[in-house]
Amino acid sequence: MEKKKVLIVGASAKEYALAEKFIANECDVVVAPGNCRIKDIADCVDIREENVQELLEYVLENAVDLTVASSETAIKNDIAELFQNNHQLIFAPSANSAEMTLSRSAGKKFLYRLRIPTPRFSVYDKLQMAVDYLKNAPMPQVIRTDKASNGMDRLVCTTFLTAKTFAEDLFAKGEDKVVFEDYVFGHEFTVYVVTDGYNAVHLATVANYKFAEDGDGGILTSGTGAYTPDYKVSKEVEDAVMKHVVSNALQALQKRETPYLGILGVDCVLKDDGRFVTLDFKSFLSDHDAKAVLNLVDENIYTLFEACSVGSFADDYEIIKTSESASVSAVLSTRTGAQVIEGFDIVEADITPFALPKNDYLEYETVVGRNFVLTKTAKTLSRARQGLYEDAELIKFAGKKYRTDICEQVEKF
Repeated sequence: MEKKKVLIVGASAKEYALAEKFIANECDVVVAPGNCRIKDIADCVDIREENVQELLEYVLENAVDLTVASSETAIKNDIAELFQNNHQLIFAPSANSAEMTLSRSAGKKFLYRLRIPTPRFSVYDKLQMAVDYLKNAPMPQVIRTDKASNGMDRLVCTTFLTAKTFAEDLFAKGEDKVVFEDYVFGHEFTVYVVTDGYNAVHLATVANYKFAEDGDGGILTSGTGAYTPDYKVSKEVEDAVMKHVVSNALQALQKRETPYLGILGVDCVLKDDGRFVTLDFKSFLSDHDAKAVLNLVDENIYTLFEACSVGSFADDYEIIKTSESASVSAVLSTRTGAQVIEGFDIVEADITPFALPKNDYLEYETVVGRNFVLTKTAKTLSRARQGLYEDAELIKFAGKKYRTDICEQVEKF
C-alpha cells in the first residue's frame, strides 16, 4: 500500500513531534519550512508559513494527500479556506473561526459573551486609560500583548509601579492593544479536543507549567513543562469543560457560519474551591506538551485528521483511543548560545527541539532561550517523572536551565 503524503506547516517543537507521529504511522512527511533539526527526520521545503498560496502550489504539484497547519502564522493567513476552496484536504481552522485563539482580546470577549467564567479583564489601546485602570486594579495583574510574540509579551505584576512600567514598555513598542487580567491562583491545566466544527472528542487533559522558576516564580512564559494525564483534574471537571466551554464555543462558531476544524485547546485554572475558570483558547497543541500528548495517542493520526477533513469524524470516532501510560515534559533552555550539547545519544527520553543548529563537526549547539523539550513516557507518572529528570542530568551544555518541580506531588501515582 502506497504511503500517504502529509505536509506539516510550521517550524517549531510541536511540528517535530507531529512529524515523528506521522512517520510512526508510516506516512511520507514533508515540513514547511521546518528547521535544521526537523531535517534529520523528514524532508523540509523552504516555503515560509505565511506564503499560503505557494504552499497550495506545492501541494498541487506534489500530490500531497493531507496538509496539517499547526502554525499560527499559517492559520492567521487563512490557509484552511484557501485549501478548501481548491479542494485540498487540510486539518486546520479557518482564520475567522480561530480568531479567539489568535487574538487574546478576541478570546476574552468571546468567553464573556458566552458567559463562560473567566477572570476579570480589560483591553486598552491607549496608555493613559490603561494606567488609570491599573491605579485601582487588584494585584497581581497579568498584562499581555493582544497577539503572541517570541519576545517578552506577558508579565505577572504584583505592584502598580511594575504594571505601569510594563504597560508603558508595550505601548512604546507599538502594541495596538494590551490585555489586563486579574491573576487567578490555582492549578493550571489544558483540555484538548479534536473537532470537525460540529462534534468534539476529548484528546487529553494536560497540567501546565508556565513560570520560569520552581514554585511558579520568575517570569511568565508560554510553557516550561507539562504532564498528562492530569490527576488533579477530575472526570467531572473535564466533562464540565467539554459541556460548558467547548460545546458552547463550537455552537457559537457554527451560528456565525465559521465552524472550527482542528485541535482546540482550552486553558483553565482549577481553584481551591473545586471550580474552574477559563483563561484562553489554543489553536493547536503547545510546543511544551505536544510530544507528551502525542505519545499517548493510540490512533493512526492520519486517519483521525483525515476523518475531520472529509466530514466522517462524527461517524468514525466516539472516543480517541489513548494508552494507559503517562508522560512528563520539561523545556530545557539557556542564556548562552553556540555551546556544544552533549548526551543526546545516551538518553532514553524523547528530545523535541525548537531549532538547534549544527557546527562544522555536526555537533548540536545551543541557542539563547528555549532549546528543546525533553519528554519521558512510562507506565506511571512517577516513573515518567523519575526517568525525565535522570535523563535531564545526562544532557550537558553551558547554562542549562529547567524546572525541577514538574509533577513533584505524584507519589501515589
